[in-house]
Amino acid sequence: MPQRIYLVIMDETDEARLALRFASRRAARTGGQVHIVALVPRQDFVAFGGVQATIEEEARNRAEVLVTSAAGHLASESGQMPVISVQQGDGVQIIKDYLADHPEVSALVLGAAAQGGPGPLVAHFAAGHPGQLPCPLMIVPGSMTDEEIDRMS
Repeated sequence: MPQRIYLVIMDETDEARLALRFASRRAARTGGQVHIVALVPRQDFVAFGGVQATIEEEARNRAEVLVTSAAGHLASESGQMPVISVQQGDGVQIIKDYLADHPEVSALVLGAAAQGGPGPLVAHFAAGHPGQLPCPLMIVPGSMTDEEIDRMS
């Protein structure tokens, strides 16, 4: 039986942390693995070349620290190191490209914001284009506690 792969999109939000917790617990229970993609959004402004490069490098460094920390925490809990990737650009396109390049992904796991709109990725994939995904979409509500996620996963 092929290994189940859970793709989680990481950023600095609580809902991303909850999605990672859910995916890592599912992977541990199913003998699967977690792939983590940290998104570095493109800056909306254009500064002088050197300043722009510095700003983008700082954003990438923050994302790398975030994903490395999350991967270390996941490895200490489950004993398995996830596959990690840091990518810059449009989140929707990055996810589409990642799924196209990794047909072994079993599920895309996203966290929905606890208040307000669900977030741009959840809105796009759940409401805008759910039929275009090559795998199931799992949405973790941002209002769930760690204990609730542990029970559900």
